[in-house]
Amino acid sequence: MSMILSASVVRVRDGLPLSASTDYDQSTGMQECRKYFKMLSKKLSQLPDRCTLKTGQYNINFISSLGVSYMMLCTENYPSVLAFCFLDELQKEFITTYNMMKTNTAVRPYCFIEFDNFIQRTKQRYNNTRSLSTKMNLADMQTEIKLRPPYQISVSELGSANGFAHLSAAEYKGAGKISAAPHQRLEPVTLPGIVSFVLSLLCGALNLIRGFHAIESLLQNEGEDFSYVIAFFLGTAACLYQCYLFVYYTGWRNAKSFLNFGLICLCNMYLYELRNLWQLFFHVTVGAFSTLQIRLRQPQGKSPDYNV
Repeated sequence: MSMILSASVVRVRDGLPLSASTDYDQSTGMQECRKYFKMLSKKLSQLPDRCTLKTGQYNINFISSLGVSYMMLCTENYPSVLAFCFLDELQKEFITTYNMMKTNTAVRPYCFIEFDNFIQRTKQRYNNTRSLSTKMNLADMQTEIKLRPPYQISVSELGSANGFAHLSAAEYKGAGKISAAPHQRLEPVTLPGIVSFVLSLLCGALNLIRGFHAIESLLQNEGEDFSYVIAFFLGTAACLYQCYLFVYYTGWRNAKSFLNFGLICLCNMYLYELRNLWQLFFHVTVGAFSTLQIRLRQPQGKSPDYNV
């Protein structure tokens, strides 16, 4: 019998489970599939936005969009068109119910477990394919799957240490962007993000001006400390790099932003004698605010209104 067995909602960047259906099947095959679910969750940021993993008598399908992935487990004979339409319906409801700020800042697993009610209702509808097919345009869905088929993941790839690290767009034709690609587009800029970008530029400009003044003072007075010049220019470079991290996607982006913020703090600590407390507070606060905006602006997935 073809049917959907379970589904879950996972955050892409770290694999944090946000919600999942309640499963009662404890068979060996289901236990093995749960292991695959966990392995895939850890690699979502390296995978295309629509994939299928075939594991014998079961299939795992998932789609990723706007930093969240929607995964489902079904029997091997369940129609892939209906499977991805089921995932698309979960995606649209989740995006409508929860804003991106909540999903980005969630810290504990299954913090949206109440979404399980919608998963269960939708799963029951899709498991009753006779009544379901009369309400859906299957021709459109089949055309979309043919034009942009899901990437087929093999079990051997999943088990290898570097199974997905070298996936490229050429290897995945028609499946769209790879989430961890070096040139991945980021989410649209928000007003706080624009403010942080402008303030970072301002701090960089202030450091640059003070750095040139320090050079002039050094040339006029031989006793001046050249290390202050270095501190000002390092502060300038750190502020400009914050702007770069906010605009462009790079590997280890969050870690780089935290290290960069640490450099800003160290530079201002060293310049303590040349700045008053309000100036120090301004530079450090802007650095912290920019770091937060970099963390909140995640790689952009497929738009929520695409058809499956």
